[in-house]
Amino acid sequence: MHRRHPEIDPQLLSETDEQRQLRVVLRDFYTETSGPEDVRKHLATPRGYDEVLWTRLAGEIGVHGLAVPEEYGGSGFTFAELAVALEESGRALSCAPLLPTVALAAHALLYSDDRAACERYLPRIADGTLTATVAGFDTEEHGVIAEQGSAGWVLRGRADFVLDGAGADLILVRAQTPAGARLFACEPTSHSCRRTPRCVLDETRRQALVEFLGAPATAVGTAEGAEDIVSATFDTGRAALAAEQVGGSGHALDATVEFVAQRHQFGRPIGSFQAVKHRLADVLVALEAARSASAYATACAAVASPQLPVASCAAAVVCSEAFRLATAEYVQLHGGIGFTWEHPAHLYVRRARSSEVLFGTADGHRVRLAELIGLAARSAA
Repeated sequence: MHRRHPEIDPQLLSETDEQRQLRVVLRDFYTETSGPEDVRKHLATPRGYDEVLWTRLAGEIGVHGLAVPEEYGGSGFTFAELAVALEESGRALSCAPLLPTVALAAHALLYSDDRAACERYLPRIADGTLTATVAGFDTEEHGVIAEQGSAGWVLRGRADFVLDGAGADLILVRAQTPAGARLFACEPTSHSCRRTPRCVLDETRRQALVEFLGAPATAVGTAEGAEDIVSATFDTGRAALAAEQVGGSGHALDATVEFVAQRHQFGRPIGSFQAVKHRLADVLVALEAARSASAYATACAAVASPQLPVASCAAAVVCSEAFRLATAEYVQLHGGIGFTWEHPAHLYVRRARSSEVLFGTADGHRVRLAELIGLAARSAA
């Protein structure tokens, strides 16, 4: 397994100068290239995002390779820098597949400690020429099986609601073998895979049903380490999603504060009304709690701490609730305009609602959290 030193430096919980500079660059980039109207245009394209901007993110800013070691073509930073990029992409509601490609697939490869697979795929992920995703990582699903054929492994079965499943160039698949679950790398073609886009609430994050029709695949990592890879990847994904949710919540609060300062009723800004102030204060408190939870999960992911499962579950609950509240107030405090399709608020509401169930429900995270810290065992006793 790919592991760094487990101790967390308190400095990881605060932003460095490099991270602040990265945030400024990305904020300016998204402001220039990915406003609400740009997002709507991107949704209408075949891939659902602007591929030119995707290439610029990789080439000009180096986002895709932030957490990829230099030996595999990356910048050699940590998940902490990647979290800054994810937060800014969430703030701008970016449609690009950063989450499945850079947070999930790239980390699954790193956690596998499979040097051949890392050398083959990570440089192309880092330079933006390869998009990737994961499938079958839900441990309750056993929809994909791997068979040993004369020419190597082939995959059969189906995985549903795969992030960017209809367009990803590489799919890392957890499949069942006679010896148990194992991770495989599959580069899908029209002959080997049938990929059907799903109609989902959040159109900025496309998902698909992927059916493997004897698709050639290459085993990644060891059979013994497959479940550990899946678990670590999902926990990293939860930390990544939490950073996105913080960014989206921040946008919702900032946009609402700006609006209530300009909108007048009874000769004064509605933001001066006590009831409105209280509601915005509640959002701010929730956002600060989400920032703290996300920062700790990010720090744990950056050093591969044993506390990552606990931190990621806590962040998933706190950040989901904050994003839900922030987007609800985004709509309601904008009044009638906030309920229209023309206003960007509904795009953020959709992202908030879909994100809170993406890697498990809040109740599921609470149950797992209780088990991880020993509360479930005590309750049973």
